[in-house]
Amino acid sequence: MRWSTPSRASVRALTGLVAAALLGTLSVTVGAPAASAASQEGIGHAVEPGQAGTGSRNWLGSYVVGGQQVFCVSFQLKAPDTDEVYKPGDELLTKWGTKLPADQAANISYLLLRYGDTKKPDEAAALAHLLHSWTSAPRTPADLDPSLPAAKLGYDAPFHLKGLPAGAQAAVEKLKTEAEANRGPWTASVTTPEGDQHVGEPAEWTVTVKNAKGKGVPDVPVKLTATAATVGEDAAATTAGNASPQAAAKDVTLKTDADGAVRVKLTPAGERPKLLASLAAPADRPYVRAPVDTAKQRVVSTGGEKELTAQGVVNVAKPGLVKVTKTDANTGKGVGGAVLRITGKDKKSAALGQDGKPLTGADGKPAVVTTDGTTGGVTVENLRAPQEICVVEAGPPPGYTNAYDPENPPSACGTVKPGETLALTVANKPNEVPRAIPAGDAPVVQARGVVETSYSAPGLAGLGLLVLLGSGLVGFAARRASRR
Repeated sequence: MRWSTPSRASVRALTGLVAAALLGTLSVTVGAPAASAASQEGIGHAVEPGQAGTGSRNWLGSYVVGGQQVFCVSFQLKAPDTDEVYKPGDELLTKWGTKLPADQAANISYLLLRYGDTKKPDEAAALAHLLHSWTSAPRTPADLDPSLPAAKLGYDAPFHLKGLPAGAQAAVEKLKTEAEANRGPWTASVTTPEGDQHVGEPAEWTVTVKNAKGKGVPDVPVKLTATAATVGEDAAATTAGNASPQAAAKDVTLKTDADGAVRVKLTPAGERPKLLASLAAPADRPYVRAPVDTAKQRVVSTGGEKELTAQGVVNVAKPGLVKVTKTDANTGKGVGGAVLRITGKDKKSAALGQDGKPLTGADGKPAVVTTDGTTGGVTVENLRAPQEICVVEAGPPPGYTNAYDPENPPSACGTVKPGETLALTVANKPNEVPRAIPAGDAPVVQARGVVETSYSAPGLAGLGLLVLLGSGLVGFAARRASRR
């Protein structure tokens, strides 16, 4: 909030100029003009009449210098020209050259950050008033003596507050209360999901901005930059405190909610997704820009006084794989050609791939794999991990049909862990067939083994002929014995 003492015809005195400096580095207005332009008031309110000893009018508000809105901090010194040349200055001190109390300095930094670019006259006037109240407060009543020169005169805060419109008076109290509650130093943090994250699967990340008292600061613009990931879920993602959904992107700027948090969905696209949060935060102490003409006001420009960053990084869970071996229950040897389904732990739903999608076949059922003819093994890669999976026999291979129960097919289950191999074995009991055909009263000799029970049509016909021939021979031998 600035204010001037002289009339419009003369050069106005400046109430006070304050603005936030980004990263504590203050820009310099370059290029001194050939002829000095008059000062240009920005937005705010005039107090008329002015404080005793200052003239008929005091301006409380901003000024425009080099196209930028600024606030003055040297009460009653000459207002800056619109083309004034400034150079980086030092820490903001009181008009008397003393150090500002830490709380007041932090209040000023916060207000410049949040309201330095305001377009509301009441807020601009309130900001100028508070700046003068803190930087040019009289040390004793003698500092308000109207006979004092401008450089020695203190700021009569009660007088100016009373001269402001009701809206500006209310804004003074609002800004002061807000500064007390949310002043710096601020801290920022990024909270990553508690569980494992996987490529292609969104999870919630949270950025929190807190004030000096450890409470969340609302309405703070936070720029989010994702690496090896995108911010957003599918086509859009909603964030607390933001009415509009946000499309998936690498960069997005959102405001903190009432708790000082920004919550977003981050979808990993690589092994180490990272989310960087950056924001403008108030410096512990404000810095000014000093004019080349030392008789004029020192100013501070609008904007963030320092950049605050925080980041979070996670390691995406690596996929797992399962190695299945189909074996003969008697010999332990591998059985090739077995068809197995890869399912979840319920033995019905499909297992998940690393991308989180179900592994299904063209029929929509859990995908099937076929064991190798030599080893009886098969490997399934890129499985979501951790997850519990089962391999279920879809149908018996030749030679293993008799013991097969379609209501309870052979299966094996286990948990696939990130980056590890799960070994599962599914055993089948082979069919049992006799190796010798009974003859007369001779004992029947049987052996169990891997025997295929498949026959060709000619083979079956030959077996019938052999049985009939044997029967005829037995009859012929019996007739010969009766004739004797």
